[in-house]
Amino acid sequence: MPKILILRFSSIGDIVLTTPVIRCIKQQVPGAEVHYVTKKAFQSILANNPHVDEVHVLGDSLRELIRELKAENFDYVVDLHNNLRTRIIKARLGKPSRSFDKLNYEKWLMVNFKRNRLPDVHIVQRYLAAAAALGVKDDGQGLDYFIPAPDEVDVQMLPEDFQNGYVAFAIGAQHYTKRLPTERIIELCGRLQQPIILLGGKEDAATGEEIAAHFEPGATNKGQPVPIFNACGKYNLNGSASLVRQARQVVSHDTGLMHIAAAFQKEIISVWGNTIPEFGMYPFRTRYQVLEVHGLSCRPCSKIGYKKCPKGHFKCMRDIPFDNLEIADAQV
Repeated sequence: MPKILILRFSSIGDIVLTTPVIRCIKQQVPGAEVHYVTKKAFQSILANNPHVDEVHVLGDSLRELIRELKAENFDYVVDLHNNLRTRIIKARLGKPSRSFDKLNYEKWLMVNFKRNRLPDVHIVQRYLAAAAALGVKDDGQGLDYFIPAPDEVDVQMLPEDFQNGYVAFAIGAQHYTKRLPTERIIELCGRLQQPIILLGGKEDAATGEEIAAHFEPGATNKGQPVPIFNACGKYNLNGSASLVRQARQVVSHDTGLMHIAAAFQKEIISVWGNTIPEFGMYPFRTRYQVLEVHGLSCRPCSKIGYKKCPKGHFKCMRDIPFDNLEIADAQV
């Protein structure tokens, strides 16, 4: 029975994007026992995945983790993070391994010189290539996300306006330059003209309240009435994923919830600011539309994101046109 270790420490979206590798190894390598290493904060993403036999957690001590992994005596290591710590782990384990290609040079060329040498390949395909030596091939099935029954949200427990269908809008993002300004989120909500559930962490709750307040009865400068439910910080990740799964349509920045929506094959409105879909992390194997500013000379300015716009104008988000939105049918 081959024992295979997968390495990916973070973050939400990246781990969800590795799920085809997990599934394909488990289903295509006879008798495979699949272990996965990640950080404690992301353990819950894998805890309910039936294709993962054991999750190992990177804590404060890399040495302790390596000792734990050595005791498992793995046959092969698939490195889907490819950083200094994963290289140390592979060297210490001394087992056959393969790392995925991060395309750092190609991304550097695109960010600094706007020279596009990026292959037209989704990152999932690059992850799968790292497992090719095991005889693993793409099964064409897309991403996985498994929600434990206690975390499923009963939509009949939501406010009445949202019980017969809604659009889920993931308003957060790890970096400021990957997130629409609040006034533009309000504008986009107004154009959707459907009940909207705002999703995000506790850090997004105040922004969610500001958005919801704009559409409350009697609010000044209010457009057409749009029912808004601010769910930011009210649910754990699995609860938010459950609301995504049950939505008519999902609006998201370049974030983990976008990839969770893709795992449920939802129709996605994907909003891009300082990063670009060409980096290979657009919604995977689901219907989607991209909202972005084409032809902006400073874009992309980073392969990740910044706390503020380096140029000060933030045109990559402020100038995104909303004119050609394809809005999901409001009928259930």
